Amino acid sequence: QVQLQESGPGLVKPSQSLSLPCTVSGCSITTNYYYWNWIRQPPGKGLEWMGAITYSGSTYYRPYLKSRTSISRDTSKNQFTLQISSVTPEDTAVYYCARSSRQITTATMREYDYWGQGTQVTVSS
Repeated sequence: QVQLQESGPGLVKPSQSLSLPCTVSGCSITTNYYYWNWIRQPPGKGLEWMGAITYSGSTYYRPYLKSRTSISRDTSKNQFTLQISSVTPEDTAVYYCARSSRQITTATMREYDYWGQGTQVTVSS
């Protein structure tokens, strides 16, 4: 059984950086040909795909987030991490990590076979 588990700080001040690890069990993040994604849902809005890291370690991002976002991985922990710099209140959202079996740049739920339960991040002073 594949499981993904996000963890995060909960509350972050504006202009700070945010780091969200996603720990995976039941599947190695280096297994061909899975993609490991970050998706978020701001309050009252729909899901937004943010970026992903592939089984080989390549990354790709939603264009308007690319300058502030990076995704990295630690294969020894079977974990991949989303980092966002210079957060604003508009980054307040529930953040999810999810697995897909192909490259996807949308948040269409049926494209993802496993999801984490989500972690709430609030940006506020």
